[in-house]
Parts: sequence; C-alpha cells; structure tokens
Amino acid sequence: MCICVNCHYVDSCETYHAVEAQHQQPHLTENPTFDPNEPSINVNIRTSGEMIEMEWDVVGCLSFKREMGKWSKLRPGELVPT
Repeated sequence: MCICVNCHYVDSCETYHAVEAQHQQPHLTENPTFDPNEPSINVNIRTSGEMIEMEWDVVGCLSFKREMGKWSKLRPGELVPT
C-alpha cells in the first residue's frame, strides 16, 4: 500500500500527484507545491493475456510525516486506494 494515504503532505505532494496520474485517479490538488525528499516507488507489473496492469506505490520517503487517515479526511466516504 502507498504510504502517502497516511502522510501529512499527501494533498500537496508532487510525487503523489504523479501516482494519481499513473492510476488515472482524480487529483487531490491540481497544483502540488511540495517536492518530497527521496521518495521510493515500487512498480508492480501484472499481465493477463494481452492486458498489462501497473500498480505504483510510494513505499518510502524521507519527507514522510505520519498523519493517520489524512487521505480519508480529504475524501470522506471514499474507499482508500490500495
């Protein structure tokens, strides 16, 4: 799971904005202003016949500041991305 969902900076982060774009999800902000320090992204690639699915998850970041449930506070009632 992407650590960003519990990060204080999720709604202003340039890296999370890029992950949202990769997943074709609506952005929490259209103009992110926070450039995180050394984010690490895992990309899992799955194939099924001719279909290729890529899952992008931020798994580490030196700027990570824990704020449990931050993403859920911004999108109440929506399922947390996994």
